[in-house]
Amino acid sequence: MAQSKKKQDPSNVVARNRRARHDYEVEETVEAGIVLGGTEVKSLRLGRASIEQAYARVQDREIWLIGANFPEYAGASYNNHRPQARRKLLLHRRQIKKIMARLQGSGRTLVPLQIHFNERGIAKVLIGLARGRRHHDKRQAQAEREARREVERTTRKH
Repeated sequence: MAQSKKKQDPSNVVARNRRARHDYEVEETVEAGIVLGGTEVKSLRLGRASIEQAYARVQDREIWLIGANFPEYAGASYNNHRPQARRKLLLHRRQIKKIMARLQGSGRTLVPLQIHFNERGIAKVLIGLARGRRHHDKRQAQAEREARREVERTTRKH
């Protein structure tokens, strides 16, 4: 029997935090599930989400996504969701303990990098364990990127 569900593209990215890799040095990434209601999922499927101002925080041995904006779904009635509500991220207890240990007094933070749908159509959040960059670090990283691009350009020409 043929499958009736259309298989999702694994690179189906809904929202991306472009400033995160510029402002932070991402040391490690973890893919987490996210607890969503029906209208939130529908809003995500329309590609209407923003995580530019979002961050993740550990509270009571749970990880929460705070500041993410999922706009209200236009087709919903009075049962619509709150766009700026904090949302629980789903990780194994072992992963949460590891993240908590890495965050302890180290100047690191949890930054959401992207929201995407996996191949099964489930919404996932890619969070990064990151350390903030200083202004001179940002300039140095940008100079390295430009040098790498220049080398690639010259090798393509030859």
